Amino acid sequence: MIYDKKIKLNNGVGIPVLALGTWLIDDVKAADAVKAAISLGYRHIDTAQAYGNERGVGKGVRESGIARNEIFITSKVAAECKSYGSAAKSIDETLRKMGLDYVDMMIIHSPQPWMEVNQSDNRYYAENREVWRALEDAYAAGKIRAIGVSNFLQGDLDNILSACKVKPMVNQVLAHISNTPFDVIEYCKSKGIAVEAYSPVAHGEAMKNEKIVKMAAKYGVTVPQLCIRYDIQLGLIVLPKTANLAHMKSNGELDFEISEEDMTILKNIEKIKNYGDSSFFPVFGGKL
Repeated sequence: MIYDKKIKLNNGVGIPVLALGTWLIDDVKAADAVKAAISLGYRHIDTAQAYGNERGVGKGVRESGIARNEIFITSKVAAECKSYGSAAKSIDETLRKMGLDYVDMMIIHSPQPWMEVNQSDNRYYAENREVWRALEDAYAAGKIRAIGVSNFLQGDLDNILSACKVKPMVNQVLAHISNTPFDVIEYCKSKGIAVEAYSPVAHGEAMKNEKIVKMAAKYGVTVPQLCIRYDIQLGLIVLPKTANLAHMKSNGELDFEISEEDMTILKNIEKIKNYGDSSFFPVFGGKL
């Protein structure tokens, strides 16, 4: 079962390769979504301070009927927190909101505040080192079992690696068929940093791509199943987002393998340039 499949992070902690993403799931609906996912077999839930649903996610975990140590919970320090103090305070606030003694992983949501993503060349190197120091201290205190980053390019990673006591365990990036950052993925692998893929279905835009639709039909699977399987075969941890029970179930039905020949075709599908209604989100704007 895909739910049972894990990879080891560079500190030895096991992380399930399939997660439920909770972006855009309202706080009042998050608990039910999390409980539904866990009842299906999901053991990895991804949230963030910026999602505004940490309370609901924590409630779902606590009420799931599954032992806390069997569920891997990730949250993210808000992109706007760019000081040691604000980051440290936010981590404690996450634990309070979720009603948990620890989270399994906390990551820096973006090297830049969201208002500056794709708008500024300032990568906040000094500030991110301070946020990283807050993560290291929370990790040492047992509040977090693993620490990482998100949307970090090579220069951003080098900035952390040049000064850290604890190496990042994960870099979470936009990665899907037609937009896979192979250079960042390979660099992370060379440094022992696992890579997580968010928006594996291109926020729905992959459903409109004729080549992807045709390839899914060849394997007798849905487009989301093909997209998730693609990322998994690249060695990535995948975070499909949904509050729909049928979609959650389907997303976990991945008992097929894409051939090496077809993986090559999928790796070279021309880049999706328009993310439709989601184009206003900064991560879809170009540089990340």
